[in-house]
Amino acid sequence: MRGLIFTSSKPPSPSNSFAQTSSMSTHSHHQTFSVSIMEEDLLHAEQIIKRWDLDSPFYTKLDYLFTGDQQEARQFIISVNNLQSAMHFFISENANSEKIIHAQKLMQVAMKRLQKEFYHILSAHRDVLNYVSASVLFSKTRSSDSVSDEDNPSHEYDQITTVMKDLKTIADCMISSGYGKECVNIYKILRKSVVDETMYNLRIEKYSFNQINKMNWNVLELKIKSWLNAVKFAVNSLFSRERMLSDYVFTSSEKIRESCFSEICTERALVLFEFPELVAKSKKSMERMFKTLDLYSAVSDLFPDIETIFEFESVAVVRTQAVTSVVKLGNAVRAMLADFEASIQKETLKTPVTGAGIHPITRYVMNYLLVLIYYTDELSDIVADYPLQLQIQSPVTNLIVNQLIQRK
Repeated sequence: MRGLIFTSSKPPSPSNSFAQTSSMSTHSHHQTFSVSIMEEDLLHAEQIIKRWDLDSPFYTKLDYLFTGDQQEARQFIISVNNLQSAMHFFISENANSEKIIHAQKLMQVAMKRLQKEFYHILSAHRDVLNYVSASVLFSKTRSSDSVSDEDNPSHEYDQITTVMKDLKTIADCMISSGYGKECVNIYKILRKSVVDETMYNLRIEKYSFNQINKMNWNVLELKIKSWLNAVKFAVNSLFSRERMLSDYVFTSSEKIRESCFSEICTERALVLFEFPELVAKSKKSMERMFKTLDLYSAVSDLFPDIETIFEFESVAVVRTQAVTSVVKLGNAVRAMLADFEASIQKETLKTPVTGAGIHPITRYVMNYLLVLIYYTDELSDIVADYPLQLQIQSPVTNLIVNQLIQRK
């Protein structure tokens, strides 16, 4: 019959009713217990965070959380983490709760404090971060776990280990709390200033092709010597260190690690590796041969390290620039060898020698070739694939090149 509603005539089971009531009571008790715990965490976090409120009249402006009692610093970080958990809980319970607004204000206070701490550690300890060599830095900071006494032979190692761990702790906390951007901006600004200053002290400057091409050779030779003295340190100390620093401090985010290293080092690395290319494309003469080979040797020897340090896709342009410089330098050497051959032929025809006499240019050629022997490996790489293009006619030069090819 339409509209007829059938209901059970059997009364509810007392046991079922009791079970439902008991379940509701347990759930309510559990919920109340959870709220109580979160409120306690919120209160405890407030007590600790407020002690380090930058806007509070009760704290000394010269005090720093991470340069004093490490236990206090640990409690602060734990409080922030607990505060974050409490915020998530209260949001799930009631998105309009006043407790959420209160917790957000506390979080802002905490993040403002951590920003100041992060900036202070990076700026106050920049000499410490730059003091230890890249290899030592890597061995001391590759793990966030405690380092044994055996691995800490000096006070400097203890100090840098502490500094690195503090930076990582703050970065992890700020990123997980949604304030990663503020942390990263501070890091990029301060570390980029260190890289810029170091490159300036190494006398690595940016030049245009016209500047290099018009430069007197004596001046350019000094620039090349300065570059050769700086490039190994720049790669194996400066850039390697910055890569390891960003890798360690921002372990929690590969994207942030890459972004930091790229923004801090790419511009200066390009300036560094562009210089050899500009030299290679500038005026060519026999007096420039040996310095060109020195540049070729330096970049070629360092290229495996360059590939490792600048392995990120965002810094591929640095690897490309290094390869371009090597190729251009090789081309320049081949061109100078060809010019050398042509000048020998021209001089021989201009001043013929009769009888069994020795041509005046012979001594010059032999001395020049003897110096080239010191660049056996470099010349082998450069000429091995281009014996036909050189079209070398001089017996002496041909002999030297053939020996280099055979050694290759």
